[in-house]
Amino acid sequence: MKRVTLSCLALALALLLPLGANADSLTDERVRAFINTLQDAETLEDDFEELNQELPNSEGMAEMPDFSTIFSDSVAQMRGHETYDRMEVIVADHGFDSMEEWGATGDRVFQAWMAIEMEDQHPEMAREMAGVMDEINNNPNLSEAQKEQMRAMMGGATSAMETARQAPEADKRAVRPHMDTLRAVTASDGDY
Repeated sequence: MKRVTLSCLALALALLLPLGANADSLTDERVRAFINTLQDAETLEDDFEELNQELPNSEGMAEMPDFSTIFSDSVAQMRGHETYDRMEVIVADHGFDSMEEWGATGDRVFQAWMAIEMEDQHPEMAREMAGVMDEINNNPNLSEAQKEQMRAMMGGATSAMETARQAPEADKRAVRPHMDTLRAVTASDGDY
């Protein structure tokens, strides 16, 4: 998961937004529409920064966000802010019936994306996570409370990995051709 970065929008949403289940498979068209919303939402960068500052716990999170519902949760947290209205226009322009539908689609795209990334890196990721846990457990400079907090965060990462592994094969097939575009769209947050 270290290689995966989120665009300004995705990062802002990650700090805010859960994943809704949908019985239908993702389609190539729906994945493209979702990606296009992310690209268009880059125009709202300042709005998302302002929104992040207004949210409780925006200065640093004590716990890992629920990556299985990251976009759906963000939609819920944006509600009532003018950013929601602006984002709603973008979402509608790309064929989504509602922000909730867009959030659920984003959750599924993100889950499939993470599943593909993990499949590509699974043995290395498992070793890295085990190494980090060993470092936490054996670090004499950390109090037991600090170790417990870090273990909880690692538990969140482990849980996110398990959730991603459950992505439907059809969703992964729909997302796989868009991996490079997703990486490019979401990598721009490192430029700010």
